Amino acid sequence: MELRLNWRQVNPQAFQAMLELDKKVSGEFTDKVLLEYIKIRASQLNGCAFCLDMHTADLLRMGDYTQHIIQLSVWRESPLFTAKEKAVLELTEHVTKVADAGVPDEVYASVRAHFDEKEYVDLIMAILTINGWNRIAVASGMYPGCFDKE
Repeated sequence: MELRLNWRQVNPQAFQAMLELDKKVSGEFTDKVLLEYIKIRASQLNGCAFCLDMHTADLLRMGDYTQHIIQLSVWRESPLFTAKEKAVLELTEHVTKVADAGVPDEVYASVRAHFDEKEYVDLIMAILTINGWNRIAVASGMYPGCFDKE
């Protein structure tokens, strides 16, 4: 594999802006495991190997979440995920693939059963941010380990 370009060097201001957004969004979450589920699931849907590698490693540093990672792509059928986590994963899928069906009222209601309005916005921002990272990584040809030699 070959990196198309190192966007971080080509436009360091854009990279810094994404880092600041990510820092702000991540800081809003007390449940860091749930945040990693969002990042992993969106990265799976977007085919972003770089982000998938990074965020599965981040989750594993938080504890033994191996089975959760293995079953994340089939979360609907897995007993490992709580109703709250499943609501967030459903929202993650709808926001990531927003052009397909938007965010149906029942998905919104399911999430709101567990989260207040501000927390809902925080979830949307987390999903938006990882989708942005995914699109940058895929478009610039990033892959796991592509920056290891820097």
